[in-house]
Amino acid sequence: MLRDLVQRRLGIIWAVAAIAIGALLSASFAPPALVVASTVAFLLSEIADLAVYTPLQRRGFIRAAVASSIVGLVIDSIVFLGLAFGSVEFLAGQVVGKAWMVLVTLPFLALLRARDRRLGLMPA
Repeated sequence: MLRDLVQRRLGIIWAVAAIAIGALLSASFAPPALVVASTVAFLLSEIADLAVYTPLQRRGFIRAAVASSIVGLVIDSIVFLGLAFGSVEFLAGQVVGKAWMVLVTLPFLALLRARDRRLGLMPA
């Protein structure tokens, strides 16, 4: 959801730059055996998140952020588990754990949206 917030505040160019920086960080900090899986999963999931969020954002920020996050977390989990371990056996646990994190952020997103409306701020 952080990428969605970056795009909302700063625009799509900054969101794409954040994806590139995130991929570099992912490649830098992952153990060598997991670098490819981590980086590819991050890139593909963030691009999918971007592709879902961008057309939906005009219909509602929270709806777009949740939908794009769900798509992104599923892709991230499938790609990472498949590349890193050759199996998606633990896919359900990965998806449920990440979905909980999306749910935890919803109150924050609602507060941010209300604050934006109160201040008259428009998305980038």
